[in-house]
Amino acid sequence: MNDRRQPVVFLVDVDDTLLDNDRIREDLAEHLAREHGEALRDRYSAIEDGLFAELGYRDYLGAVQLVWEEARDPSLLRLAAYLLDYPFADRLYPGALEVLARLRMIGTTVVLTDGDAVFQPRKVERSGILEAVGGALLVYVHKEEELDDVERRYPAERYVLVDDKHRILAAAKRHWGDRVTTVLPRQGQFANDPANEAAYPAPDVPVDGIADLLQLDL
Repeated sequence: MNDRRQPVVFLVDVDDTLLDNDRIREDLAEHLAREHGEALRDRYSAIEDGLFAELGYRDYLGAVQLVWEEARDPSLLRLAAYLLDYPFADRLYPGALEVLARLRMIGTTVVLTDGDAVFQPRKVERSGILEAVGGALLVYVHKEEELDDVERRYPAERYVLVDDKHRILAAAKRHWGDRVTTVLPRQGQFANDPANEAAYPAPDVPVDGIADLLQLDL
């Protein structure tokens, strides 16, 4: 633990913030249909969506386990390898790593993401994101409920939270008030959902994409 407060800590999300998660899911659906058939693709998708509704994050490996228990198809045993070895670096948004490098020049930069303790860290590592932030990674099931723990680990006078979800940004604003600046890259399904935009306060800094942070006066 670091007890000394930093002037600023940047907290940066992964899925649909640094990585094009919508494209990753499309690739997975195409792989499932090609290797296992459309019926199993649809069943996997239904199970994974159910886990997302229950857990609040995409439990890809958990869905593999459940669909295997149903289908008992030996070919499914290769699906976990496909997920774990997926070329995540190919799905980085343009400028994502350059943005992290710029943020690190200004203040401590931490990846703050929802997910499980196996697949999510693997994704962050294989994409090059982990190296780009010097290993500073926090993974929670519901990160908006863990902001006290975030602050214990990375105490700061001020936070800048970059996330594609209005809900997460609003929770951080309630928690830290004027001590946090919320940044919303309008990328992916959640950032561009009109219902989300209507349900939550506007972010402090909306941008079209993560690369726009290379141009802002931070």
